[in-house]
Amino acid sequence: METVEVHIERRTGNRKGSARQLRRHGKVPGVLYGPNRTTVSIAVAAEEFTRKLAHLEGSHLIRLVHDGSERETELHDRMVLLREMQRHPVTAEVLHADFYEVDLTERLTVSVPLRFVGKPVGVVDGGILQPIQREVEVECLPTEIPEFVEIDVSALHIHEAVHVGELRLPEGVTALGDAARPLVTVLPPTVEEKPVEAAEAAPVEGAPAEAGAAAAPAAEPAAAGKAAQGKKGGEG
Repeated sequence: METVEVHIERRTGNRKGSARQLRRHGKVPGVLYGPNRTTVSIAVAAEEFTRKLAHLEGSHLIRLVHDGSERETELHDRMVLLREMQRHPVTAEVLHADFYEVDLTERLTVSVPLRFVGKPVGVVDGGILQPIQREVEVECLPTEIPEFVEIDVSALHIHEAVHVGELRLPEGVTALGDAARPLVTVLPPTVEEKPVEAAEAAPVEGAPAEAGAAAAPAAEPAAAGKAAQGKKGGEG
């Protein structure tokens, strides 16, 4: 992986007011820390930070260059990783950055983006490619951090997956975690249940009316019989 070079300067004052003032002058406030050093407050030109660092994914090795009139050994030519970057929730402006100093001779744990290539057989059959993780944790030397890990998903059928233990990693890079943990799979196509037809669910139209109509004629002879009896009574 190519090393990114960034110019920094030491800054004084750790209050919010001083950080806001730095941002108004086109600089990003930050800190430099590590296991073998005390934390130092620094600043980076916002234009340079946006151009070189803001778009990076995963872990990239960064070389710090001190911009002071006298280059401080404590800050100049330090190799670091960008551990955290805070952005404004609305404007996405970079508000603060944390740089972690690394020892080039010691292995460390970093997150590396996954890149899926190819069209799975299962997708051709109607399935859906479903990434389960977008990054994977690996252990390696700072100079061996891969920019990304590529996964060929072309041979995946529906219900099949690629697992951590199946990753092809560069020499010197080791994947961490459960080797059986899935990273990407192909889901079966979604089948919508057919709605029950209204004709099957609703009663047959006209059925109650027919029953009423059938009862009406049965009552007519009875009414006619009563009328006949009344007629005979009148004749007598």
